[in-house]
Amino acid sequence: MQFLSDNAASVHPAIWDALKAADAPDSPYDGDGLSNALDQRFSDLFGKPCAVLWVATGTAANCLALATMVQPHGGIVCHEEAHIEMDEGGAPGFYLHGAKLLLAKGDGAKLTPDAIRAVVDPIRDDVHQVQPHAISITQASEYGRTYRPEEVAAIVALARERRLAIHMDGARFANAVAFLEATPADAAGDVDALSFGFIKNGGLGAEAIVFFDAALADVARYRRKRAGHLQSKGRFLAAQLHAMLDGDVWLTNARHANAAAQEIAAGCEERLMHAAEANELFVRCTADERQALREKGFGFYDWGDDAARFVTAWNTPEEHASALAKALAAL
Repeated sequence: MQFLSDNAASVHPAIWDALKAADAPDSPYDGDGLSNALDQRFSDLFGKPCAVLWVATGTAANCLALATMVQPHGGIVCHEEAHIEMDEGGAPGFYLHGAKLLLAKGDGAKLTPDAIRAVVDPIRDDVHQVQPHAISITQASEYGRTYRPEEVAAIVALARERRLAIHMDGARFANAVAFLEATPADAAGDVDALSFGFIKNGGLGAEAIVFFDAALADVARYRRKRAGHLQSKGRFLAAQLHAMLDGDVWLTNARHANAAAQEIAAGCEERLMHAAEANELFVRCTADERQALREKGFGFYDWGDDAARFVTAWNTPEEHASALAKALAAL
């Protein structure tokens, strides 16, 4: 019974069907019909003009988006536990040629305007300090917490006031939209670029960088090539994105994962470290309790010395979620 990561989940059948359908001659790189249709497809989804580039990984999506906003001598304000800080192996520094991450605090791995000001105000207009060029927030956050539209709006307002670009890491954007019961536009707010994750949500190997500023997309196209992410048969990446959007597969998948997480959360409410607002659960339990769960067949990651992380997926069987909820309640 697998709760290690939504990255470990199987690929949605619609993806395989789309890949097979795309296996026909077409223009190489991003000149094919499927790739050319992405801008309009995502523009319809968000209700405003978008320029969309496919890439193979979330790390590349985050870093290529940020590289269009930040000069090598600049910085990016992000949470101290943001994925770009903790889990991308220094890729931001590599892609951005040394630009610095400026780390802020916040409950549930979420930023607030005050937390951002606490980082940027002491160094403002000081030539001896790295100056911020952008802000990056994660929707849903690394602790499965979701920014409400008004929270995103407040951060965007600060970014505009300080003339900073703003990026959203949406590796689990679908889960946030499903939890909020909001439109994609409301969940993203007025950010400049969104890394729209599909791989954790049933995709195979394609993520979307959604630019709401076409000029940034023009820069990103050259950076994508330079970074080795302009794939020769790009139609196979575009096909995955279309398949996830067709019939709202992306949203149906996220709703299922969220519902499984909610069922599990109901069995361990008093143990939760963070509110369950997406498909990740952080549960306080001792080493002996974690061992007992593993002996019952549950796979998950330890989270420090006194907690565990459980992640549900688009295809988590209901009986597995129910079994975990009962096992946690019985500890």
